[in-house]
Amino acid sequence: MAELTFMGELDLFLFGHGRHNRIFDHLGSRVGTMDGSFGTRFALWAPHAKSVAVFGDMNFWDPSTAYYLNPEGDSGIWQGFMVGVGPGQRYKYRIETQWGGVVERVDPYARQSAEPPSSGSVIPYDSNYDFQDDGWMSTRPTYLGDKAISIYELHLGSIARDPSDPSRHLTFRELADFLLPHIIETGFTHVELMPINEHPFYGSWGYQTTSLYAPTTRFGTQDELREFIDRFHQAGIGVIADWVPAHFPRDEFALANFDGYSLYEKDDPKMASHGDWGTLVFDYSKPQVRNFLLGSALYLIEEFHLDGLRVDAVASMLYLDYSRNDYTPNIFGGNEDLDAIEFLKYFNEMVHQIGATTIAEESTAFAKVSKPTYDGGLGFGFKWNMGWMHDTLAYLTRDPMYRSYHHGEITFGLHYAFSENFVLPLSHDEVVHGKGSLYSKFAGDQETKVATIRALYGWMWAHPGKKMLFMGDEFGQISEWAHDQSLDWHLLDNPVHKGIATLVSDLNRIYKSHPELYQGDSNPASFSWIRANDADKNLFITARFSLSGTLICVANFSGWRYDSIAIGLPEAGEYEVILNTDATKYQGRGVENPRKIVSRPNECDGFSDSTSISVGANSVVWLYLKK
Repeated sequence: MAELTFMGELDLFLFGHGRHNRIFDHLGSRVGTMDGSFGTRFALWAPHAKSVAVFGDMNFWDPSTAYYLNPEGDSGIWQGFMVGVGPGQRYKYRIETQWGGVVERVDPYARQSAEPPSSGSVIPYDSNYDFQDDGWMSTRPTYLGDKAISIYELHLGSIARDPSDPSRHLTFRELADFLLPHIIETGFTHVELMPINEHPFYGSWGYQTTSLYAPTTRFGTQDELREFIDRFHQAGIGVIADWVPAHFPRDEFALANFDGYSLYEKDDPKMASHGDWGTLVFDYSKPQVRNFLLGSALYLIEEFHLDGLRVDAVASMLYLDYSRNDYTPNIFGGNEDLDAIEFLKYFNEMVHQIGATTIAEESTAFAKVSKPTYDGGLGFGFKWNMGWMHDTLAYLTRDPMYRSYHHGEITFGLHYAFSENFVLPLSHDEVVHGKGSLYSKFAGDQETKVATIRALYGWMWAHPGKKMLFMGDEFGQISEWAHDQSLDWHLLDNPVHKGIATLVSDLNRIYKSHPELYQGDSNPASFSWIRANDADKNLFITARFSLSGTLICVANFSGWRYDSIAIGLPEAGEYEVILNTDATKYQGRGVENPRKIVSRPNECDGFSDSTSISVGANSVVWLYLKK
C-alpha cells in the first residue's frame, strides 16, 4: 500500500510553471496510507474556488456531509485525506465559487470514470497487471523515420460486435482475440486506436472527451486494456492511440466553466470556442492547463505502454483564426497561437524522451511540423500527408477517361513528399459523413472498383511515406463506416474482397522486407521519377533506392491494358516482378509478365537501359533489382 503525501513546495512550483512531468501522481484521487491510516487523498486545482468539498458514494451523495479540502496558499491547489475511503467509490467535487454560486464537477485527473450515461469519477484501484512485453519495450526504437511503418486505424466500438447481440460491444479481451490473428495475417506493424479516453457522447467516437486521464470503461477494466496492448506487443505489433488536446465538450459536469470561471478554456469570448464542433478550446497560456495536458499524455504512455499518440486537430491549435472570421491576434499581430506552439514543442520533447512517438493530424502548410525542436520544428515524429490523400482520391474517383486532364494531382505530391516525415493516411475521415467507402468512391462496375482499390494500394505502398488504412479498407468494405454497427466481415468470404486482403498482406510483407520502400522516406535521393508526364496514358513510373536494391513501380491508372510498353531503367540487370495488382491471386484479370525481366541497352525515358512489360488496366507492377 502506497504511503501518500501532499504536494510539497517543489511540486507546487513545477505545476505552477507547467513543468511537472508526473503531476498525475499528485492530483486526482489516490488510495494509500497517511500517518498509519488507510484512505484516499484528493487533490484538485481550482484557483477561483471559495471552498472545495468531496461527496459521493462514501456519504450517499449528500452535499450537507461533504468532506472539505484545504487550500495550499495561493497556488489554487486544494488537498485532503479521507480516512477509510477506498477504491471503486464514485465521487464528484462540490465547488463554491468566489461569486457565491456552487457547481458540481467530476475530477479532471480521475484515472477512472463511471460508465456513461453516469458522470461521476471513480477512486481507482491500483493496477495488478504484470506486463509481459519486456522484449518489445526494451527494443522499441526511439526513431521510426527509417523503419517500415504500416498502421491499421480502428474504432473499438464498431470494428466487431457480438454476433448474437449486435448492440453489444466486444470487450478488450474479445477484441484482442478477434483482431490479433487478422492483424498478424495482414501484416500491419501498428494498430491505431481512435480515442480511448472516456467520452459521454459515443457518436463523437472519442474526440469529445471529458476524462483525459481515464480510459473508457465501455470495453472493460483498465487492466484489461493493459492486457490488450500487452498481447499486441507480444505479437510484435505496436499500439498508437488518438489523443485530443485541442478542444473539449461543454458538458456541465466536466471541464467547462470548471470553478465558476473560464479555467481550462480561454476567457477571450472570440477565442473560447470552436465553431465547427461546438466545443471549447484549451487555454495554452496557463501553465497549469499545459501541465494537465502533458500529464495526460505521459500517463497514458507510461501506464498502458502505448507506443505513440496521434494528436488530433493540430491545425486548430496552431492558428488563432482557425475557422473564425474574427479573432484576437498574438502579441506580434500574427495568427499563430504562440502558447500552443510552445506547448506542442515541450510535449513532443517529453514524449520522445520516454521512448514513444507522436503523429500530427495537421492539414496546413505550417513549416517543420515533424522536424526536431532544436531545428526550429514542432518536434512531432510524423505528420499526416493530407494533401497526398486529397489529391490521390480526387484523381482516382474520376472516371479513367477524364484522369489525363488531372495528371498533376498525382505528380504534385512528390514536390513536397520529403519536406516532412509523412504518413499517408486513408483514415476514418474519408469513409464517413456521406463520403462513402473507398469501394463506393470509384467509378465503374465491381471489377473496375476493386481493380482501382488494388492499384491505389500498389501505388501507395511504393510512394514515400509511412502507410495507414482504416479498418475495412483492407478488404474493400462496401458500405460507409457506421460507428454503431460492425464491419461487414462476411465480405472476406467473397473471393473478390478476399483478394484485396491478400494483396494488402503481400504489400506489407514485401514492404517490410525491402528497405527501398521505407528507409529513405524523408530523403529525396531515395526516389526518382522515371516517367512523370505520360498523361495521355495515365501512366506513372517511379524508382525507390537503397543500398541493397532498386524497386521500380509502374502504375497504370487508365481503363486500358498496355502490352509490351517500354520503360526506362536506372540500372542494367535482371529484374524480378515482385508484385502485380492484376494477378489472378488477387482476383485480377491476370495480365502477367515473366517472373524475370532482363534489361536491354536501349535508351528510354532518358536512361540508357530499358525493358518492356505489360500492365493491366487500373493496375500496378513492381520490378526489383537486387544489388
